[in-house]
Amino acid sequence: MPPSTNLFTPIAFAGLNAPHRVVMAPMTRARSTQPGDIPNSLNAQYYAQRASAALIVTEASQISPQGKGYSFTPGIYSEAQVEGWRGITQAVHAEGGRIFLQLWHVGRMSHPDFHGGELPVAPSAEPFEGQIWKVDPVTRQGAMVDSPTPRALSRIEIAQIVDDFRQAARRAIRAGFDGVEVHGANGYLVDQFLRTTSNKRTDEYGGSRSNRLRFLREVIDAISDEIGAERTAIRLAPFLTARGMDCPDILPTILEAAEYLQAKGIGYLHLVEADWDDAPVFTESFRKSLRERFSRPIIVAGHYDRERAEWVIAQGYADLVAFGRAFVGNPDLPTRLQHNLPLAALDPSTLFGGAAEGYVDYPPANTGEI
Repeated sequence: MPPSTNLFTPIAFAGLNAPHRVVMAPMTRARSTQPGDIPNSLNAQYYAQRASAALIVTEASQISPQGKGYSFTPGIYSEAQVEGWRGITQAVHAEGGRIFLQLWHVGRMSHPDFHGGELPVAPSAEPFEGQIWKVDPVTRQGAMVDSPTPRALSRIEIAQIVDDFRQAARRAIRAGFDGVEVHGANGYLVDQFLRTTSNKRTDEYGGSRSNRLRFLREVIDAISDEIGAERTAIRLAPFLTARGMDCPDILPTILEAAEYLQAKGIGYLHLVEADWDDAPVFTESFRKSLRERFSRPIIVAGHYDRERAEWVIAQGYADLVAFGRAFVGNPDLPTRLQHNLPLAALDPSTLFGGAAEGYVDYPPANTGEI
């Protein structure tokens, strides 16, 4: 058996103790019960199968009906949803796992069909190129469709969304989660406030770096006040350029956010790296600058294998590494990585929607191979 390495040494973070550093990244799978976007027993089976992760970060879950942007994604705003999630946290904890709920407001990455014909909301009414996955109510077939130009949020609406995040965090703890991760990446609402390309506001939420960071700070403050800073985390995407998010000021803005998050004492900072071909490189200079400002736990995600995960931890740029698609086809991914076992491929046609196929039917490795 290979000797223990950095990726497979214990770690304490976010109020948790884990035997290794392989995290399950949040992945939208679009299998909640309809109507009502309610988590269900099949979801519980899926997550329990992957409970050997150092931490499971769930698929993104809308904090309100307004926060929805994709068909069949779960929510955390109704009592039925809380009960559904409770079944999931109980199943994961029964297997010895640790699980955070990812809180989501998609902002402009949505469609009027989810909002009674009303436009999606955003910091500003800025056109952009972006698509969401939506199921046709007649054919029941899912497809990627364009998002329209959104309408700008009022100050009163912004305050309501901050409170929606607070209440969602409270419900998550009531549902048995170990903590929550705010989805501040990938061009969704928190990210939209951060970037000059999507935030054209002239009030206290737009313009200067400090103003563009105001919404993020208010959300993290509200959640931390509600459930404690150590159980509060956030995911950010510094090098994202897609979806109209190519902001020339985003790296300094995120470094300034890191200083605030460090002082706040959050549980961890989760960085999603560009994981598509010809994507911008996640530079070492940025990693160093970020680490100078944020000494608390960092999770990184994006095209990592074991060797690269060992490197990023050994350099001190990260403390844990999240794996997404590898966890789909390999429910026992930590074991496979630790023992250098082959990784099974996933079926991309079953990623979104459907039932058990391509969801809970991927087998663990043959233990005889260890």
